[in-house]
Amino acid sequence: MSIRIGVEEEFHILEVESGLLVPRADAVLRRLPRRNFTTELHQSTVESNSGVHKSLHALYTDLARTRRRLDAAASSLGLAVVAAGTAPLAPGASAHPTTDARYRHMVEKYGKVADEQLICGDQVHVDIPDRDTAVRVMCAVSGWLPVLLAMSASSPFWQGSDTGYASWRTLLWQRWPTAGPAGCFANGAEYDAAVRDLVRAGIISDPGMIYYDVRPSAHLPTLELRICDACPRVETVVLIAGLFRALVTEARGRLRAGGAWACEGRHEWLRGATWRAARSGLEGNLVDPESRREAPAPQVVRKLLARLRPALEAHGDWETVKPLTDAALADGSAAERMRRTAQEEDLLACVDLLIAETRGERRNRGPTSLGRSGAPSAGTERGRGHAPSAGTHGARPSFGPGAPEVIGR
Repeated sequence: MSIRIGVEEEFHILEVESGLLVPRADAVLRRLPRRNFTTELHQSTVESNSGVHKSLHALYTDLARTRRRLDAAASSLGLAVVAAGTAPLAPGASAHPTTDARYRHMVEKYGKVADEQLICGDQVHVDIPDRDTAVRVMCAVSGWLPVLLAMSASSPFWQGSDTGYASWRTLLWQRWPTAGPAGCFANGAEYDAAVRDLVRAGIISDPGMIYYDVRPSAHLPTLELRICDACPRVETVVLIAGLFRALVTEARGRLRAGGAWACEGRHEWLRGATWRAARSGLEGNLVDPESRREAPAPQVVRKLLARLRPALEAHGDWETVKPLTDAALADGSAAERMRRTAQEEDLLACVDLLIAETRGERRNRGPTSLGRSGAPSAGTERGRGHAPSAGTHGARPSFGPGAPEVIGR
């Protein structure tokens, strides 16, 4: 089995000393290949596009290498990059839109919703054979997506304050008119007709503004996961990618076994389940998609893992995903680590934590295991003002080169 995956990651650009967002994306991108990196709505954000991979190990190597290149480019300018849903110290006046006709239109039309789009997410693409299958699988996997959100939660702070949420990015993101759980569509033609209706109604300007938690890609033969916060640790990104691929694989198997597809239930509960995951991350209760009752997050996560074991084993991912899941539950969400650091020290220390984890460093921890093939070595802790060059990172495992194709917007 060789269902391929790819990842888009978004990163905040910060001034190292202050920890504040800075509109320096163009300067950073001039030091990077545009094939792999691009702009976003605001100049305080850059996006990376991975290669297309069959194995999680190859994806991990690609993402870790990409982060090193991005860190080196930012460091050469006295800046740092952070993978997190929100930057803890983003001030209210941080918006500096990218000079692009599409982005200018979004700022003019959507006002403060666009101004406050100072958030970063991760998108995972999984190969899908055709658009009809994509929209059917989209419905079939939707119930489990809040669990993946909880695993990614990394945005408890907004403009210097604790929001009380593990993923405040989710609440900001859901203000867009097409954000949130996807509906159920009979086939690709029905889905595409609904998108055209939204464009004709003037609600969105193009299909790229369909911001459902999961969607058929507007330009690639993939199903795209969009619900997750950006993740400080690259291992979390790999874990979510592996689980999402397994969800898609398991759903496709059920479709093949059952013939004609019928939606298993109404979707209204999904928005509440997403809110629950955004509120508490891995540290509270989630909505169990099978019983639709609240249950402790570790219990729901382990139920998902057990459900997906056959699909994970089919891809050779079980021995990677199982220990990464155990580590995620033991360490807690990034939101919890951020809160703990802020409580013990301050928000600048929280920013330092995010910078270190984005670089692949671990504070007062040994190496993290990624399956049988080894792991990144723990880096040395660095405070603000000590931005490393690309050559100062800990050793990385060699899992082989990625495929030449690149996931793009």
